[in-house]
Amino acid sequence: MTTETTHAAPSAAITGAASGLGRELSIAFANKGYRVFGTALSPEEVEEVQHATDGLARLTICDITNDEAVRRWAKETSDALGDAGLDVLVSNAGILTPGPLELLSIDAVRHEFEVNVFGSLAAINAFLPALRNAKGRIVQIGSMTGRLPLPFNGPSSASKAALEAFADVYRSELKPFGVAFVMAQPGNMATGGPAKTAAALAKAAESMTPEQRELYGAAFAAFTEALNSMQSTGLDAASAAASVVEAAERQPAPIRVPIGPDAEEILKLVHGQTDEELDELRMRLAGLETQPAETAPSRA
Repeated sequence: MTTETTHAAPSAAITGAASGLGRELSIAFANKGYRVFGTALSPEEVEEVQHATDGLARLTICDITNDEAVRRWAKETSDALGDAGLDVLVSNAGILTPGPLELLSIDAVRHEFEVNVFGSLAAINAFLPALRNAKGRIVQIGSMTGRLPLPFNGPSSASKAALEAFADVYRSELKPFGVAFVMAQPGNMATGGPAKTAAALAKAAESMTPEQRELYGAAFAAFTEALNSMQSTGLDAASAAASVVEAAERQPAPIRVPIGPDAEEILKLVHGQTDEELDELRMRLAGLETQPAETAPSRA
């Protein structure tokens, strides 16, 4: 089997390339002349994105929690690119599992890590040979919550925090090979995610028992209202994708890039405030009033 060895057009591979931010990234990279390769979850998604990019995006049905499927996708993509290698990998695929930590099953938390963290590691490692060939760049889509975890957003915040740590390690380990690693940190985005988020929040609330609702119902309802409001007024899809593409092309490669004005503001505060101040900030963002701690009963 022969492979193509040279291409004038740059290349980009995107996980979760068929919906939300990933779809907008597929279109944005294609509009800039990139050869786009990505993952999708259904034939309908593949067809829709191919139509939206005039055939410039080649999507493959691939579950990124399946290591074998990820390696197969990476090999097919790398073979298509030949010795030129891969210029940009955007690790974008992710899910959200909201709810009080006490009420979430360990399997649900584990699944979020399987998608957000282990799926990301699988894709990055599978594409490293092609990225080394091109001295390419990895852009990891994280979140501002990776630096400022929010209540009722534990699995997502924790998985994004894990990605922050892996980004620092990869950046150091890959520097000798000329492969740059960029951590993109979006704030709230109106990129198709709000509807999914609202559905996930509603499902979490509906699954509570009367006893659980007594414990967490009011606070979770306030969080739901705050998060839905923030997402519905978040950065528009085209602007979010444009910011990520700019980070993918900027020279020299940035280390971290906030995506959106809210992310920029919050991440500055994270670096400059005390833990107590950050606790107050996360409560405000979550739509929760800080309650004074109860005084412990005295003992005779």
